[in-house]
Amino acid sequence: MRRLPWPGRLAAVASLGDEKRRQLFEVVSSSDGAVGRDEAALAVDLPRSTASFHLDRLVKDGLLSVEFHKPAGKAGPGSGRPAKLYRTAESEVGAFVPDRNYDLAGELLAAAIESSSAGGTPVHEALLATSREAGRSAAAGNGTLETFLAAEGYQPEPDGSGGLTLVNCPFHRLAAKYPETVCTMNGAFLRGAASGCGDSEERVLGNDTPGQCCARIAPPMPGGPGAGDLSRPPAGTARS
Repeated sequence: MRRLPWPGRLAAVASLGDEKRRQLFEVVSSSDGAVGRDEAALAVDLPRSTASFHLDRLVKDGLLSVEFHKPAGKAGPGSGRPAKLYRTAESEVGAFVPDRNYDLAGELLAAAIESSSAGGTPVHEALLATSREAGRSAAAGNGTLETFLAAEGYQPEPDGSGGLTLVNCPFHRLAAKYPETVCTMNGAFLRGAASGCGDSEERVLGNDTPGQCCARIAPPMPGGPGAGDLSRPPAGTARS
């Protein structure tokens, strides 16, 4: 569920715009095992040094990973230094403009369905519980709530009163089509995230401003970690 920061994901996708780099990535990703620089260079008709540069750039961009192995059949003194080999990175990289997180929505919905099927809990209740726990777990140890929201693509901006406006909805297309389900999920996720950051879940309130997230963050209350205005509906009850 954790992703590269948005600029990093954009850079990774842009990295494949270079034809030779894309060819090298395809050579590695289609191989059953790790691929060495010599093998990759030969496959795309590049000098070894040039292939090495592009392969290491793909590693830097999070698209490939590196491992080291000694040549097969050789061991002991004189067997040579371990060879540098490349594999496709285990984590996937995708980028939307504006930033979206449909992978997270899919994970939360699938987890809720499994939980509901296993325990007989209504799907709606399972979605609330699963999303809140996912938000709490994801935000734990990630600093302030604002920092977490920025990393998750919500684009928090000061609202002028000590709270935050969430300019971007990471689930925009889904929220437009299924607002009740998706906004409920999002509100629970954000309340869990507030808890994980040591903040008050009550700061997460509903927002009906068109084009923004269905939630907003109320200002902290004096003398506490941030209880919001309880006269306003909680996030998840408003239209995204």
